[in-house]
This record gives sequence, C-alpha cells and structure tokens, in this order.
Amino acid sequence: MSVLPLARYRVLDFGTAWAGAMVGLILAHLGAEVIRIESRERIDGMRLGWPGKGAPPEPEFNAHFHVLNPNKLSITANMKQPEGVTLIKELVKECDVVTDNFTPGVLERVGLDYESLRAVKPDIILVSIPAAGNYGPLKDVRTYASTLGALAGIEGLVGYPGERVLSLGGGYADTNGGVHGAMAILVALLHRNRMGEGQFVDLSQWEATTSLLVGPIMEYIMNGRNQAPQGNLSPTMVPYNNYACKGEDTWVSIAVYSDEEWQGLCRAMGEPAWTKEERFSDKYSRLKNRQALDELIAAWTSNLTHYEATEVLQRAGVAAAPLLNVDERHDDPHFRERQLYIDMEHPRTGVEPVFDIPWKLSGTPGAMRRHSPLLGEHNEYVFTELLGLSKGEVARLTEAKALY
Repeated sequence: MSVLPLARYRVLDFGTAWAGAMVGLILAHLGAEVIRIESRERIDGMRLGWPGKGAPPEPEFNAHFHVLNPNKLSITANMKQPEGVTLIKELVKECDVVTDNFTPGVLERVGLDYESLRAVKPDIILVSIPAAGNYGPLKDVRTYASTLGALAGIEGLVGYPGERVLSLGGGYADTNGGVHGAMAILVALLHRNRMGEGQFVDLSQWEATTSLLVGPIMEYIMNGRNQAPQGNLSPTMVPYNNYACKGEDTWVSIAVYSDEEWQGLCRAMGEPAWTKEERFSDKYSRLKNRQALDELIAAWTSNLTHYEATEVLQRAGVAAAPLLNVDERHDDPHFRERQLYIDMEHPRTGVEPVFDIPWKLSGTPGAMRRHSPLLGEHNEYVFTELLGLSKGEVARLTEAKALY
C-alpha cells in the first residue's frame, strides 16, 4: 500500500460533536495518527445522541459517531484531574497538531492553552474552531450548526420568493467548519516544515460559514440590496430546477447553462414544437419566461421515472440527477460504483454501512483502516507504548480516575 500524505504526523484531537469530529476525520483519512481525547466525566454528545432504532443508550451504538470517527484512536484522560492534564502534556510532546472546538477558555482553565502546550512542545500547532473565534464580542456565543448558519446569514437565504424562510435543515455549518479546520492544519504543517515554527490558529466557524456568501455580500456592497430566498432560481442557468417525475414524490434535477446544453435538452425531449418558439430562442428569453418553461419541462418529466429522465438527459449532455430518498442514497448505482458507502465491522454493532473516503486519489487513495474507536480503546497502546508507562501505573491512574 502506498504511503499516505500525512502518515508521519500525529494529531491530538479534542474535537467533539460534528464539527470537531470532521477535522480529525479528514486528517485520519489522509494517514495521520489521530488520537481522540475523551472522558467518561463528559462523554461526547455524538456518542449518546440519536441511537439507532432499538439500540441501548450507551456510548458504542451511535451510527452518527461511527460514520464520523473511523481511522481514529480513542483514549480517556480526565482534564479535571491534575495527573490527567500532566499525561496530556506528555502526549503533546509526541504530537504535531492539537485541535479542539471547545467554547473559548476551556483549555486555558485546565492549563492546556497554546502557551502551555508550546512550553512542552515549541513547534506544536494548535487549531481551535469555536463558534465565533476565541476573541471578540461574540466569543462566548454557544451554537449548533443551524443557529451558526443563521448567525452567518446562510439559513435566511433558503426558501421560496415571498414565503417563509425554510433553512438548510442540516448541519452544513458544522461540516464546513470541519473542512476549514482541516485545511488550516495542512497550511500550518506546510509553514512549520518550511519555517520550523508552530502556531495557534483561531478559526471562527461563523466567519468560515459567512465566507460562502460571496454573492449576497457583494450584492449588498455594490447594489445596496439584501438578497432574499429565491427558491431554485439561478441568474445564469435556465432551466434550473427540480421537476416532478412519474411516481410518488420523485423528482429529477436539471441544470442548463449553455445553448449547446439547451439543444441537448430539446433533443432529449424529442424536439417538441414549443422549443422553437421565440420566447425560448435564447438564454435571455428563457430567463424571462422561466416559469412557463418549467411547466412545459415538468409535463415531459411527469411521464418518466427520475432515473429514466436522468439517463435520457445525461445521454444528451445535459446535467441531470435524480433526487434520492434515504433508501435510494444507499442503493444508488452511481454511489455504489463510486463506493460512497462501504460495509464495516464494528465490535458492538456488527456490520454497518459507513461513508467511504470521499476523494479518489490515484497515488495515495487511502483506505478505511479501522472502525470508529470504542471509548478508551487505545489507552494501553498510547500510555504504555507511546509514553512508556508500566501497566501497573496505567492501572493506578485508571483507578484514580485520571485515565477516565
């Protein structure tokens, strides 16, 4: 197997819930040895929330946790115990990166802030991704992904013209924050390799989410207009919408940008007479008459299943895809071919589907090397092999709840 890009790096991961887990997940997929710091004093909510149907409410049965934490290790170290903090500092000496998404001040209160970590490992990199950064008037705000998206402004853009805001309905701000955090670590590692120095990166998830709103921000700066929900309208693509298909609540998504793509759509539909009308003769005309165009396209798609419509359109060079429900996402032929999901054996839940590594690199493709870790599963490896403690000392520290 080829050597992965981050195979020589070790990451100490304080990340919790979704955003924090995403940072470590990306780094682990790239080959880093990612060690989750956990504690039974305060179990990660992602381990406990939303257990599968019929699953007991204990830390090893959460499917969300299993999807977000493969390829990682887990240890338990109690930050409320001085010996636990001392052991974490000893472990920092063996690491390249520390990452967290705590509320500002948590690491500082237990003596694990950047200056304390730097004292034991001068070139350590600490990347912190709280909701609104570690400084400033909003630093103490506490959020979930949806409230974070609302704070950034992205939630207020989702909906139909003149109707109530619908919001994204998912944890987009969390995943976005995690991706930004992983990218910040990669850049910090490049800087350290060139300059020999670590750094503290203070990454605001709120600002990372706001950075996605380039269009609405520039619309206000340049034209003084606040962008409102627009449904599926696009200023440059038409048709651009979801169209009902044959069957119950099934849809196909179609996006056409160029005249060449428009001609492909016309061919796919069998060159109906209305496609030659003046009101659809060029993109500008189609944009002005988009509602009528949508109704005519929907009349055609209603005679096809969403997969049939997708196949006909793609064959004609038109960007199209079926809208999938939960079951269809798992069984979709394209996703299966791309190995979006794989089946992985977990020691407590058995075989279950998890997301595979989303990128497909030719030289360093990566692999799902291990299931998501059990709580404290790797205490012996980390504390005896990496730190050189005896098994008796580990047992004593566990009894004293320093490793708890």
